[in-house]
Amino acid sequence: MKEPKQMSVSAIENGTVIDHVPAKNLFKVIQILGLDKIDNQITFGTNLESKKLGRKSIIKISGLFFQDEDINRIALVAPDAKLNIIRDYEVVEKKVVEVPDSITGIAKCMNPKCITNYETVTTRFKVMSKKNVSLKCHYCEKITNQENMHII
Repeated sequence: MKEPKQMSVSAIENGTVIDHVPAKNLFKVIQILGLDKIDNQITFGTNLESKKLGRKSIIKISGLFFQDEDINRIALVAPDAKLNIIRDYEVVEKKVVEVPDSITGIAKCMNPKCITNYETVTTRFKVMSKKNVSLKCHYCEKITNQENMHII
């Protein structure tokens, strides 16, 4: 019997690896971080086996490091994501993505009558649940759950 061929993705010298992204949210993470608009080398894999998630995605971005605000954006669609910071081909730091207690200017309120949807008001939410992310609007008190969440 033939041994299966193993393909490996080349290591990155400096950059960020985002692991444990739910497979169904890979392209949301790419969009949220604006990775579709940059020239850096990006490698991703999806529907990879994961004991924790069942199926997961991984993203490797060469030469790019993220601010906490960006990490908060990731947390809304990938609450179990892990970030590995790579320098000189070595993992120098591991960051666990954490959903913050409040969210400002990242998500849109799902209530069409909310002031944030027809005036220039920055959205503000209190995080009601961090596991199955749900947000309560500061202005209209409408709850936005993960299925209806629109990242801005």
